[in-house]
Amino acid sequence: MCFSATASFVTAGVTGAIGIAALTRARGVREMPLAATPLLFAIQQGIEGLLWLDLSAAPGGATADTLTYLFLLIAEVFWPVYAPVAVLLIEPDRRRRLGMLVCLAAGIGVGAYLRWLVLARPHDAAIIDGHIVYLTAYSHSDMVTVAYFLATVLALLLSSHRTVIGLGAVILAGYAVSYFFYWQAFVSVWCFFAAAASVAILGHFQYARRLEAGLNPA
Repeated sequence: MCFSATASFVTAGVTGAIGIAALTRARGVREMPLAATPLLFAIQQGIEGLLWLDLSAAPGGATADTLTYLFLLIAEVFWPVYAPVAVLLIEPDRRRRLGMLVCLAAGIGVGAYLRWLVLARPHDAAIIDGHIVYLTAYSHSDMVTVAYFLATVLALLLSSHRTVIGLGAVILAGYAVSYFFYWQAFVSVWCFFAAAASVAILGHFQYARRLEAGLNPA
């Protein structure tokens, strides 16, 4: 995360525990991708925690370079595809699924493009003003930004599940805060807010299981 190695590892531990709890509440294969999302956030935060340690000890080394590429591949390539798939699989409404398919198409397109950039262009990471800043040899166009937003935020907001909409709202708020207040370290801060939203994922499964049991979910 953008503040320290400790913050990254604590976030990884918390989101990992949330992911395990969510998986125990999932019913069937279609719910597994959403339930596993906090665990994937935990892996991502763990990678950044290791990057914090390596940048502090040996900046510019091979290990830091590998960790930087791994983090960027997850943040910029994996999530735009995985997020719409995870919500699409649990969506019962046909019209909303069609909208999510559009978001998924945008995610596949932007993910493929960013994969090419991540692998083909030089990258670096540095600790600047108390944040990890990912330094790239390119800037994202407005089209890329919109496509990424469609895949990682709008797909969630299209859901018929109120808890998933809440998840999308939390991530949207994190997106806005990261953009306006932490632009230089946007990728790192954005991913932290997304990881923090894992609580909403657990809430979704807890809510669904209470409904199945005929209990008042309030």
